[in-house]
Order: sequence, then structure tokens, then C-alpha cells
Amino acid sequence: MPDYSRYEFIKVEKAARVATVTLNRPDRLNAVNPVLHHELMTIWSDLAEDRGVNAIILTGAGRAFCAGGDVKGMASRSGDGQDKAKQEEAAAESRRHNLATPAEARRIVQNMLDVEQPIIGAINGDAIGLGATLALLCDVIVASEKARFADTHVRVGIVAGDGGAVIWPLLIGPARAKEFLMRGNFVNGADAFKMGMVNYAVAPEQVMAKARELAQELADGPTYAIRWSKLAVNKWLKQQTNLILDASLAYEMLTFTTEDHREAARAFVEKRKPNFNGD
Repeated sequence: MPDYSRYEFIKVEKAARVATVTLNRPDRLNAVNPVLHHELMTIWSDLAEDRGVNAIILTGAGRAFCAGGDVKGMASRSGDGQDKAKQEEAAAESRRHNLATPAEARRIVQNMLDVEQPIIGAINGDAIGLGATLALLCDVIVASEKARFADTHVRVGIVAGDGGAVIWPLLIGPARAKEFLMRGNFVNGADAFKMGMVNYAVAPEQVMAKARELAQELADGPTYAIRWSKLAVNKWLKQQTNLILDASLAYEMLTFTTEDHREAARAFVEKRKPNFNGD
């Protein structure tokens, strides 16, 4: 059985063949730092091998599901005021520390799609950037009516490379998805339900109860009929992942080197509107 105690920022609790997986950095709205990013890659393999788990609930501690990446960390490594060589070095450091490397970012998505047990997303609060990708990749999504979904990569001058370009078009169509990804706009849980992004939109206090109800039904059902039905549909998602993910990650790497990205990161920290110039 996997040792879940080794995880620093993910808490796993098991009962009645259901594993509740909680992103656990509530003081930072469960924002993804380097350690959590790596744990998001490995947790799915551990759960897949756990014979005592028949269904999974994914949620966040505190008032958010996951606030995405660390924008302040991006700004500190933006290379502002340095010569070109140092700016390029800082950009490379930014990529490393924000873990937007193709291998690890790709494996988070691939490993999540490979898990045979059904994953119920209990989206208790805001799901932003990578957080939105994690939420929307769940097999059944229960969202708080007040939770907000957004892929805000573009607001810090980078491409939605960690799976947003894959899953948003599959759920709401390419036209709507492109608008959300290009503008970085938010949609609340109630409207996300109307669009078909999520399966259920419920009052905030009902999110975990509904997720547990669904997870227990699936955990108690015909194991392999449920798992292999999921895997059959996931063949379609994997096909789209193979088509899109590497390209979006490559474009994201390129945008980390732009002045627009550095300006956006600085503006975020300074709490002002960025002044983009296309560099």
C-alpha cells in the first residue's frame, strides 16, 4: 500500500474504499509551489496502485480549491533591470521554479487520465490556472455555486500550457474556450453548470456531501464495469492530450522569455494594470 504520509502538501484520508485527496496549503489558497507540483505528478500513480481505493474525491483545504501558480515568485525571477544575459538566465530560473517543464507538467495530466478509479471533484472554492485544469479533468465535478473557474495564464503573459488548452475546448467547445483562455475571464459554478463544464452546482455547504454520495455509489458499484467505462471515454481525452499538450507547453516556455510576461508579473506584485507592448 502506498505511503501517503510522505506527502507534504497533499492529505489523503481513506474510508469505505473512498480516498479523499485534499490539496493542503490553505494559507496560500492551495497555490502550487514546486513541492506540490511534484506531488501532483506522483499522487495519481500511488492511488492507481492502491487496492483499497475504489473511488477518489479531490478537493482543497480552506476557502479555495487551488489558486494556480505562484505569480509573486515569477516576478522575483523576472530579471527586471538586468542585462539581456541575466534576463535570459532569470527566465530559465523562472521556468524551473514554476515547474512549467514539459516532462512534469505533461505527467500530471497523463497520470490523472490514467487512474482507473473514478475521480469526483469537490470544488469547494476558486479553481484558477492549473487548479482549473485539475478540477475540470475530474470524471464527475461537483462545484460550489460560488466557486470561480478561470485559466488566467494570459493575465501574466503566458500561454495556458498545463492542460487548459486541452480540457476547456472539450467541455465547452472551441469558441467559448478560446475566449476564456485569451481573456482569462472567470465563470462561477452556477454558470459553469449551465455551460456543461461541471456536473453539479450546489450550495457551498453541500459540496462535500454530494461528492461523498457520488463517490460512495461508485465505490460500491461494479468495479471493473465502472473503471473500464471511464477508461474507454478517456481514450478520447488522451487523443486530444497527445494532439495539443506538447504544443501548448512549448508555447508556454516561449512566453516565459517575453517582456510581456515580465511586465505582467511585476504589475501583479505592484497591484497595477500591466502595460503590454508585444515584446
